[in-house]
Amino acid sequence: MRNNINYAVLGGGLALIAGSALWLVLTGATDIRYSADHVDTVPMWHRWIPVLAGLALVRLVPPRTEPPGGVTGGRGVRVQAVVLLMAALVFAVALRWSVGGEPAPTALKLALLAAVPTALFWWSRRDPVTLVREPSTAWRRYGPAAPVAAWLVLSYASPLAPPTSDFAATVDTLTLVVTVVVVFLVNALLEEVFYRRWLQTRWEHLLGPWPAIVLSSLLWASWHIGIQGTGDLPRDLASAFVNQGVQGLFLGYLWSRYRLMWPLLVVHGAVNAAPILLGMV
Repeated sequence: MRNNINYAVLGGGLALIAGSALWLVLTGATDIRYSADHVDTVPMWHRWIPVLAGLALVRLVPPRTEPPGGVTGGRGVRVQAVVLLMAALVFAVALRWSVGGEPAPTALKLALLAAVPTALFWWSRRDPVTLVREPSTAWRRYGPAAPVAAWLVLSYASPLAPPTSDFAATVDTLTLVVTVVVVFLVNALLEEVFYRRWLQTRWEHLLGPWPAIVLSSLLWASWHIGIQGTGDLPRDLASAFVNQGVQGLFLGYLWSRYRLMWPLLVVHGAVNAAPILLGMV
C-alpha cells in the first residue's frame, strides 16, 4: 500500500511537470517569468539546462552508497508532515487570493512558514522529531561544490543567463544592502528551511526521497503564482511547475543527498540576487 502511494506521488508529480511543459509548448507559451519584480521572460529550457546539469553532478560527484540522514520519532513525524503540508497549501492559496502587494505576502509567509512550524514543534515537544546528522566528512563538506558551481555558471555566466537588473543603480547603497539581506532571510533562508529541511525531510521518512522531493518542489512552486501570476490560473500553475517546480527538484536533491544547508542557500540566494549584483558589474 505504501509503495503504491509513493509511486502515485512521484508519478503524479512528474506527470504534472511534464504535462505542464507539453501544454505550454502546444499553446506557444514557453517563455516564462523569472522574477516578481517585472514581467520579463526567458525560455523555460533556459531554466532546465542548468538544473539537469546540476542533478547529474549531484548523482555522480561523488558516488555514495549509504542512505542520507533522515528523522527519528514516532507518531510525531506523521503529524508534523501533515501540518507542514497543510501550511504550505494554505500559504499558496491565501497568497493567490490576497489583495495588494507588500506587506501581505511577507506577513503570510512569516505566519504560515515560520509561526505555524514554531507552534507545531513546541506543541509536539513531548514526541520530538529529531534530524539525524551524518558524520562530518570531506564528502559531505565539499561534494555539493561541483553541482552548485555548474548550476551557477550555466545560469548566470552563459548564454542561458537572464538579463541583469538595474535595481542597484536606482537606490542608494544602504537600501541595496538592506534589500538584499532581507530578501535573503525571508526568501532563501526561510523557504529552504521550511520546504526542504522541515517539510521534505519528514515526507522522505514517510514516502522515500524522490516522492518527497517532487512533493516539496510542487508545493514550493505553487505559491509563486501569487506573485508572478497573470490571472490565468492554469497557465500560471503550468509556468510555476516548469520553472520553480523544476528548480525545486535540484534544491531537493541537493538536500536529500548532502543534508547541508549552504548549497541550498547559495542556489536560492543567487536566484534572487544574482541579476541585481551582476547588473553592478
